Amino acid sequence: MTTTPPRAVRLPARLRSPGRWAVLPAAVVAGAALGGGYGALKTPEYAATSYVIVVPGEKSDPAAALGFAQAYGRVATDIAVTGDAQVWAGVSAATLRKSVQAETSPDAPMISLTARAAKPSQAVSIADGVARSLVLNSTHVAGSTGVKVVQFSRATKPTAPVSPSAPLSALVGACAGGLLGGLALLVRPKRAAGRGEGRHSRPGTVTAAAVPAPAAHQPEPEAV
Repeated sequence: MTTTPPRAVRLPARLRSPGRWAVLPAAVVAGAALGGGYGALKTPEYAATSYVIVVPGEKSDPAAALGFAQAYGRVATDIAVTGDAQVWAGVSAATLRKSVQAETSPDAPMISLTARAAKPSQAVSIADGVARSLVLNSTHVAGSTGVKVVQFSRATKPTAPVSPSAPLSALVGACAGGLLGGLALLVRPKRAAGRGEGRHSRPGTVTAAAVPAPAAHQPEPEAV
């Protein structure tokens, strides 16, 4: 009878190196700490929104107002910088460009002007200042454009910041840390397997003991 050669039995990865699973909770804790610290140290931001609407003149096509609203929305910050918006808001031109976002509607000639600032009153001043600059600019060129911009709604003073709080930042950081830790656990066994190729024995590998085959039965010699 032939004897089957011993076969190596490989243990699961989690049994070979149980300590590597500590990476996951450590990554979650580190992410939560970093996210919470960022949320606590970052200056809160407040947002205020002012609305203007583009109206056609007496001899202008009403459909032209929608097209000019799109155009004014694209150059709102440029008009505000060249106008007096930065003087009314008390900020620099760079801050005005960075803190203001203009949005238009595809089916209405309305423009929303949202300003972000560290103080609620400053956010209101910036949003209303940009709206006022658009109104004045449209008045100066109304003879050639046939439309003008009017104030639809002034900005209201925000009561709560729009930036994420410290608990929310900690939660986001913990989720990100857990995700990175899980990816590290998935990538590490592949690298370890690649380094172990070509070796006859690996740590954590158990070799089955060879069991001797039973001796073949020999017939007794007959008596003469």
